[in-house]
Formats: sequence, structure tokens, C-alpha cells
Amino acid sequence: MSDTSFLTLDKLSLAYGNTVAVRDLDLEIRKGELLALLGPSGCGKTTTMRSIAGLMTPVGGRIRLDGVDITRVPANKRAVGLVFQSYALFPHLSVFENVAFGLKLKGMRGAELEAKVTAGLKSVGLSAFADRKTPELSGGQQQRVALARSMVMEPKVLLLDEPLSNLDARLRLEMRTELQRVQKESGVTMIFVTHDQVEALALADRIVVMKGGAIKQIGTPEDIYNHPVSSFVADFVGFENIFAIHNGNLVTAGGEITLSGKLPVAAGLAWRPRTIPLGAGPLTGVVRGVSFAGGTREYVLETALGVIKAEVDAASPAHALGAEVAFDLPVESAAPLKRFG
Repeated sequence: MSDTSFLTLDKLSLAYGNTVAVRDLDLEIRKGELLALLGPSGCGKTTTMRSIAGLMTPVGGRIRLDGVDITRVPANKRAVGLVFQSYALFPHLSVFENVAFGLKLKGMRGAELEAKVTAGLKSVGLSAFADRKTPELSGGQQQRVALARSMVMEPKVLLLDEPLSNLDARLRLEMRTELQRVQKESGVTMIFVTHDQVEALALADRIVVMKGGAIKQIGTPEDIYNHPVSSFVADFVGFENIFAIHNGNLVTAGGEITLSGKLPVAAGLAWRPRTIPLGAGPLTGVVRGVSFAGGTREYVLETALGVIKAEVDAASPAHALGAEVAFDLPVESAAPLKRFG
């Protein structure tokens, strides 16, 4: 364990019966960090979170928190908070009573309880809603109740399962800001599980990209977004034009082609749609799809290389369905990939 590690997963293996969900996973999380576990359904991210919470017993490896081995410690003794995707609030209780619930189980009463819950509600901006029943609240407000309920327990680590998935687009933006504020003001180590790369990029200090029960890349949002190490990570974070390299050529659906410019030493190259110039270049394709997206237009091209996706400024001349359009794959705009697959 490094000097900076607060929560350590050491060779962690998790299974459902004979099915291994996570194998020999190593991960070090810093104190006060906001970390995202990102990946598609079935990648092992929620299983990993459940093991940290104490809801699943590892078949191998260890979990250490603040220098203490908690691998076999019961969930209620771990100083780990968990905010469920469904929020798991009690509809018959008021907001105040929901937040107070865990504290009462610990034996807290009277003025101490009142002060603790009041401070918790204030921290998430819900002081005026203490007497309301939770069904009377919006989705964002319910989530903040769940957040306050966990925070008042003063966990060393707070886990959030798909924290924004139940909210509409506007509320997601508001809750991103709220989660960041609460986390930075409290200093709690926070880990959230998500399949949404935009959510992970917007919120996290670091992102752990997972696939098949293994970690494929760890890095800052900037690292993951700009420098994916594999075709899987590139595809997951929005590089929609991905090709392998063989003998210095690009491997495409129509065979190997040579691009102008020297290809880097890499297993493949990946281009985001916005890095594909349209209207000029040595390659051509037929427009099979076009979508107006506010400030941009998104195009799907049928080409000899396979399907190419491009995104250009909406102020640029539009290309009609069926039109033949020139394009290029500039090597200098591509992200080199260390691994393909």
C-alpha cells in the first residue's frame, strides 16, 4: 500500500457462485478523492462497490480502509456510506426523520440528534424541507435527502450507485454541481459507479474504466478523454472512428490503406467525429445520415473504409442525404492506441 492510499483493493476477486465477476483487481484510492468506476453493464463496477460496502464477501484478496483490513468486517461496522440508485427513502417518514434514521439506530437522541440532522439538511440545501414527506419532493431533492442521510453518519468513504441515472437532463447538471460541492466541502472520499462517460468526466478526480471484471485504464478525466490506451476505452469515451494498424497501414473494412503523414508506433488510431474534416480530402463517402444537434451537424458516411462518423459546425454548408462528400483522416488529429481490443 502506498503512502497516499486511503482505500486499497489488493488482488480482489469476487464471484457469484461459479461465475467470477472480478478477478485479482488492484486499486488504490486517495483520501478525499472523488473517483468514478466507469464501464458497461456487467463489467464488475457495481460488484466492486458492493464489496467495499460489505454487501458481498470476496473469494480472494483484501480490502483495507485507513490502514485497517475490513475484508471480513460487517457492513454496519465499516464506516462506509452507500447511496442507492433508488435512494431507498422511507415514504411514510419526513425528510428530517429519514436523515435521522441511521443516527437513531446508533442511539443518538435529543439536542445532539437535532443539531446533527439540521446541519446535514443545511449542507445539501434542504433546511426548508425538513417536515415534508419524501414523496412530495422532486427526484433531485430526494437524492439530496439520501446524500444527507449518509453524510450525517460521517463515513470515511461514501459510495454512490448510478447517482444521476434517475434524473432528467437539467437536474443531472444541478446534481453534478451539488455532489462536487458536498464532496469538496466535507472532504469525504467518494466513489460513484456509472455507465455514463459524460457523468464520469464531469464529476471525477480520477476515472477507473472497467471491462470484464478488470481495470482497463485509470487516469484523470483529461487523460481518459484525450489519451485512451485501447480501442475499448476509446470507443467507450466517444472515439467513433477506430482502426487497427498493421505494417504501417490502417486496417479498414475495405482492406489496408496508407494515410498521408507518418503513423505513430501504435496498435491503432482513433478519431473523434469532430476531428474528421468534411468537404476536402483524399477520401470520399456517401451521406447516409445527418442530424442537427444545435451548434453542430452529425453525419454518418458510407465509405470504402466502413462507416465514418463526422461532426462539423452547424454554420458550415450542409450536405444532403445521398450526397458524395470528400473527407480526410488526419494522422495528427488521431489518438494513438497501445492496445487493440
